[in-house]
Amino acid sequence: MALSHIMKFNQICCNRHLLLQIEDKFQKFPNRAFRRLQKQNKKEGFDSLASPFNNVNVDTGSIRIRKLWKPLGFTLMFSTACFGGAAVWQYENMRAHAINMLKQPTVFLYKKKSETYYKSSDWRRQLNEWWNGLSPGEKVFIPICFANILVFAAWRIPRFQPTMLNYFCSNPGSKSVCWPMLLSTFSHYSAIHLFANMYVLHSFSTGAVATLGKEQFLGLYLSAGVISSFTSYLYKTVTKQAGFSLGASGAIMAILGYVCTQYPDTKLGIIFLPILVFSAGSAIKVIVGLDLAGVVLGWRIFDHAAHLGGAACGIMWSYWGNQYIWHKREPLLQYWHSLRGSIK
Repeated sequence: MALSHIMKFNQICCNRHLLLQIEDKFQKFPNRAFRRLQKQNKKEGFDSLASPFNNVNVDTGSIRIRKLWKPLGFTLMFSTACFGGAAVWQYENMRAHAINMLKQPTVFLYKKKSETYYKSSDWRRQLNEWWNGLSPGEKVFIPICFANILVFAAWRIPRFQPTMLNYFCSNPGSKSVCWPMLLSTFSHYSAIHLFANMYVLHSFSTGAVATLGKEQFLGLYLSAGVISSFTSYLYKTVTKQAGFSLGASGAIMAILGYVCTQYPDTKLGIIFLPILVFSAGSAIKVIVGLDLAGVVLGWRIFDHAAHLGGAACGIMWSYWGNQYIWHKREPLLQYWHSLRGSIK
């Protein structure tokens, strides 16, 4: 599989730190309360990806180690459910494909007779042709991107902002600590942040889906998003640095970590610096090194702990997860098969 084409690194993610820079002087919230908050405590906060939220006062006294048990349990259960659901989804897809192949002659005759009926609408036919022409990676990327765009639009509606702040920003000091770990990975306040993350995800999703399959890819992406949020919680709790985080960076770092570990010799480049070419293996080492330095030195440029959590998840899945977890899913599929039969 030609990963050099897949990753042509417009794909940069390598200087992921450059791509993920956010507008700092961007559009202000229409809500006046947020504008007042922006003027207060300008030097406080944690994650530059969430610049408008850094200036919201958070009680650091509410951040305690014992409060992490609930997020930890959520992380374990959600990750298990993601990969279990992905395994069942793959089983159902393979079963449907097998049944379709067995019925193929009948389906062919049915299509001939009814083609003018179910494709009578031009736009529907064109939409079907467009969708069928996409690669498997693009078919996974587009729904994820669409969900991120919807959440981005919701930030622009003043009446939704309190809900968005409570559930679409992760913060260990909040009252709601579990679902924001997932929902914040679909949340972007800045257009530049959204574009940068979706650009990197699109660049790497084709190669990752080609290797993992869409089901395993989605399981890794969603679980890594929650794991990266928990890593951020842990870091903020230990260092007593309160603050809001949001964005798909942690989940994307898992995909990046997986692909760069799986194909370390793939040549990558930066879109605006075509003369600069480097290997994927070197790229992931540099990115992890920068995030590690950010954690050790206490940088507040990005949520470096979340980036490290996501990257570690992808790298570990490349070395151990695929072999010792995904390839051991047979008992689950047998149970699902028997359960499915008993339901019928």
